[in-house]
Amino acid sequence: QVQLVESGGGLVQAGGSLRLSCAATGRTSSSYEMGWFRQGPGKEREFVAYISWSGSTTRYADSVKGRFTVSRDNPKNTLYLQMNSLKPEDTAVYYCAAVMNYKYSGRYYSTRTYDYWGQGTQVTVSS
Repeated sequence: QVQLVESGGGLVQAGGSLRLSCAATGRTSSSYEMGWFRQGPGKEREFVAYISWSGSTTRYADSVKGRFTVSRDNPKNTLYLQMNSLKPEDTAVYYCAAVMNYKYSGRYYSTRTYDYWGQGTQVTVSS
């Protein structure tokens, strides 16, 4: 089992940047596929970005493509989300998620794919 803790959220003006981190503890010797999701006020949780265990494959939601970059540092057991050119519609609680790669279904965009979730970090973008 792995535990995930996000950090780095906050209040930023439109056009600004933030870098989210997700630290993994516990059974980190296993290989995990990981993703970022977000949930805005009154909305369902939605896919933001995905990165494979090796870091060689990434996927993004159309709404963040070209603005957000997902990366990972496996020796440090940390996942990152660099968010640039932020917009008010990016306001949400951001969650990192993980699934062991032998269980990975390939459906990186689905919340059902992931077994482990962090508690979330709030990102607020003011206009």
